[in-house]
Amino acid sequence: MKLFAFLAALVIAAPVFAAPPESVTLKAKNGDVQFPHKTHQALGCKKCHEGAPKKIEFTKDSAHKLCISCHTEMSKGPGEKACTQCHKKA
Repeated sequence: MKLFAFLAALVIAAPVFAAPPESVTLKAKNGDVQFPHKTHQALGCKKCHEGAPKKIEFTKDSAHKLCISCHTEMSKGPGEKACTQCHKKA
């Protein structure tokens, strides 16, 4: 019984211990965005994730708010009017 409880806890906790992806593709009508997750990890998880790190479900507005505000604040990367620097048509 103890083994079953241990295995059940391990299965539940597995997503917490899973390695984060190196890159994430965010689907968008005007071209998908390749988000280099590994590059952004140097900023720390809390810069993007609230609470424990987990997959972020983006909407157009939430992605633009998070990404553009950070890039503007840091004066790095694409800015608000540079759509094609992030969005790439296949």
